[in-house]
Amino acid sequence: MKKHLDLNGKAIEVQRLASAHPRPNAPAMIFLHEGLGSISMWRDFPQRLADATGCEAILYSRHGYGQSTPLSAPRDVRYMHHEALDVLPALLDALNVDRPFLFGHSDGGSISLIHAGGAGRALSGVVVLAPHVFVEDVALVNIRHAGEAYRLSDLRSRLARHHADVDSAFHGWNDIWLHPDFRDWNIEGYLPAIACPVLAIQGEDDEYGTMAQLERIAAGAKDVDLVKLADCRHSPHKDQPDAVIDAVTGFVARQQGD
Repeated sequence: MKKHLDLNGKAIEVQRLASAHPRPNAPAMIFLHEGLGSISMWRDFPQRLADATGCEAILYSRHGYGQSTPLSAPRDVRYMHHEALDVLPALLDALNVDRPFLFGHSDGGSISLIHAGGAGRALSGVVVLAPHVFVEDVALVNIRHAGEAYRLSDLRSRLARHHADVDSAFHGWNDIWLHPDFRDWNIEGYLPAIACPVLAIQGEDDEYGTMAQLERIAAGAKDVDLVKLADCRHSPHKDQPDAVIDAVTGFVARQQGD
């Protein structure tokens, strides 16, 4: 069931999914979507992962995405810091969620790492898929290509099925990543302060980042498991869902003492 929470004057779309096989006292798993994502774009994956891990799945569409309040101004370079350090703590408090697992994809993975290293809140673990900790040229090249596709192909109409204001969602992501000031964006300074275990997953064919992203995470954080998937692009949960579910299920079980 979906509902809206009022956070800092913004209506934020939220959905909670119970596991078909709940584990006693299992923490919730919070899903943080990619830069063009929303609740609906996760499709059935969160329910599948909830059923496999025994964790409740909690999804939300960030400000500017899905059926949440659209943007009224351009994003700034620290938009992921704001989400991680201000919005996500407020969301967790509003939902009465303690020590969750975070499951973040792309921008959502970066937000998860910033929160884990900078919010000063206890987590059971962090799972990141295709996260960014610094800006690579390959990402910028393909983000420019995405802008061309948005103008010239059916990408806009496909995304419009998932966002109340598709232009707000797309340009809120595309424009800030291509802003000259964003070239120096880097969150590696948060990694040493991450106290919980991290599972980092990336496809070998990721068009938005290289394995250097995972290597920097492993070098910076204290407790990191890496999973590198062949025949997989920027969305491992879509390209290799069974492999991701297996890896995350094992990770959750280890943190729960199984």
